[in-house]
Amino acid sequence: MSAVTTRWEPVVGIEVHVELRTESKMFCGCAVSFGQTPNSNICPTCLALPGALPVTNRKAIDSIIAIGISLNCEINEHSIFHRKNYFYTDLPKNYQISQFDLPVATDGWLEVDGGEGKRKIRIERAHMEEDTGKSTHVGAGGRIHTAEKTLIDFNRAGTPLVEIVSRPDIHSAPEARAYAQELRALVAELGVSDARMEEGSIRFDANVSIRPEGSAELGTKVEIKNMNSFRSLERAVDHELERQVSAQESDEVIFQETRHWDEASGTTTSMRGKEGSADYRYFPDPDLVPLRIDSAWVDRIRESLPELPATRRSRYEGLGLDAHNAAVLAAAEPKLRQIYDAAVEAGADAATAAIWTTGEVTAWLRRTETDPEQIDLDGPALAKLVNMIEQGEVSASAAKEVLDGVLSGEGSPKDVAAARDLIQVSDRSAVEEIVAAVLADNPGAVTNYQEGEQKVIGFLVGQVMRTSGGKADPKLANEILREKLAR
Repeated sequence: MSAVTTRWEPVVGIEVHVELRTESKMFCGCAVSFGQTPNSNICPTCLALPGALPVTNRKAIDSIIAIGISLNCEINEHSIFHRKNYFYTDLPKNYQISQFDLPVATDGWLEVDGGEGKRKIRIERAHMEEDTGKSTHVGAGGRIHTAEKTLIDFNRAGTPLVEIVSRPDIHSAPEARAYAQELRALVAELGVSDARMEEGSIRFDANVSIRPEGSAELGTKVEIKNMNSFRSLERAVDHELERQVSAQESDEVIFQETRHWDEASGTTTSMRGKEGSADYRYFPDPDLVPLRIDSAWVDRIRESLPELPATRRSRYEGLGLDAHNAAVLAAAEPKLRQIYDAAVEAGADAATAAIWTTGEVTAWLRRTETDPEQIDLDGPALAKLVNMIEQGEVSASAAKEVLDGVLSGEGSPKDVAAARDLIQVSDRSAVEEIVAAVLADNPGAVTNYQEGEQKVIGFLVGQVMRTSGGKADPKLANEILREKLAR
């Protein structure tokens, strides 16, 4: 990427399609579903049969308002639907109901950190539209150019979609990935979509161009499709930037086109020429009434919004977590965050509780393949475990066993520690007796320490732990050993 960063400036914009989580489709009463029998959730409106008229799904409008508010957009009081005219086999109307110059939300921003500090990526618009059907190309490679036949499933046709269009403010492949991850986290937190890339619930297209460093003029953009993971998005943008730099420096013409990302080869290939907005011949849909989104509607949605990822990260950093741990915890499963927040409220040290939540608790869930919603752990129990470690009631290693017992349903941390005989020996006189026995049994180590070999203290602490069956408080053992050896 040296050629890009030193002579050429990457200019990237991201278009995101979000399938909304509604019970019915955007303009009819058919169920929104995934993985159902092909063409089982369709009706005359889905198929654009004569006489079938669309009716706007109010919940979908609630959802796009929530997205717009969360992206710091202006919610437009007046918005209308347009017909976007193009012909493709998975589009039964031969046009798509979408929005053009009067979308629901405009002029927002999303703050991201692509590795070089936080930056605000401007949002041009978020508009409402309907999804197309699904084409399955049967034959070698699964591509339309090599397929023997194409099967069309209209179950997805009419599913509510929100398209979120960024300004060309992204200047690297890592920043493109960071933007996509942050936007996906925001949408998932709002609960308006399950935002599963593997199921196509959220899809990212990248508009990529380059321009000479310092130039204000935009270069010819290329749209990249078929990126089904954040890694794919980053790789595709990186490859396309390199391809365009190579083309420019070889005096090749870069065409405005749509290109297909091939995961296996790690390259993009040409699909078709890229249309401009004039090619779609937008005009207002005569079958749909305009939307009037008043301030009361916007305020109702605003008051219902949950804590968003950026706000949560900031709150966790305010509790003393570093940026990395705050980000990891903010992205954790909701149940784990609830446990953590309740643990801190119950008096646990914020940083320590975060380490246990994102570390041992998460590891146990993965190891046992347990759903977080099913675990026998709450915030006060985690706080008690953390406090038992800090007060010397159990060692850090023994605490892992205690946690295993609690998560396995064996009772409270104190009950598990007692039942598993893991209570740490913190009584000074008891530890002194063990230390005295260890020193008597290891005169050579004592002599070595007194002759200046400081590292032998570790060996002696280990012997104390071994003699005590791992129950002695190691900090107290270290303290007493140093006191005895200094005499």
